[in-house]
Amino acid sequence: MPFSRPGQAARRLAVVALLLAAAVGCGDAGGLEGAGSTPTAQGPARLWPELTPASSPAFEIGEVNTEVVKGVKVPGDDIRRVDPVGIVRAEIARHPGEYDGGKAPYRDTERRMAECAKGPGHGRCPVLRPYYRDLTGDGRDDLTLGFPLLPGKTTAVRVYTVEKHRLVQVMAWEDALSGVELAGRSLVIRSPSEVAGYEYRLQWTWDRDQRAMLLTHDEMLRTGPRKHSRQPSGSPTAAPSASASGSAPVSGG
Repeated sequence: MPFSRPGQAARRLAVVALLLAAAVGCGDAGGLEGAGSTPTAQGPARLWPELTPASSPAFEIGEVNTEVVKGVKVPGDDIRRVDPVGIVRAEIARHPGEYDGGKAPYRDTERRMAECAKGPGHGRCPVLRPYYRDLTGDGRDDLTLGFPLLPGKTTAVRVYTVEKHRLVQVMAWEDALSGVELAGRSLVIRSPSEVAGYEYRLQWTWDRDQRAMLLTHDEMLRTGPRKHSRQPSGSPTAAPSASASGSAPVSGG
């Protein structure tokens, strides 16, 4: 099964510019006015330069997470003709210890697969509505699929593409979700944080060299109201969401 969430990314240093406004109007002298005090810009400082740079990772987090989905055919190399329920059944079959039996952690997901006769997104079927978009840039749709891992509170998110007439899983993640978005050729997952007023935001983007969706951004961002202070803050502001307007439309179902 996929790895757990990596440590949150280090915050980037920000430079806050001094804003000047020209006063305009009848009787105005037209001089420049300062917008107030601003923190002094600071460049990056290298710490512990005497340490020998590491040549290998300390932990295995599975940055490149791909596998061919065995037992699932792709008629005409068209991923839209692949049954999403069949894909989830194939994953359950590959991991019986996690789904099959009264003590399996995701036993209720397996049990409710019997209620998928009408397809994903219907009734109590755990397979969520599929979404299609070209994430790999080859001009063909790829598949983003999700299903809850019951009886727990996490949801599995998967991305599939077609390579050499085979269905290939190119991204896998499980977490408690507060939102999932497709933005351009990226997948963005938002998850609750243990810190009130903040959330985790993780972004996967297709990498043509690795032939996989790689975790390219891992951020902890504020979602609640910001406390106002009379003193200027030296903390960097949050980066804009990867799901900004202007992304291509998403096709579902």
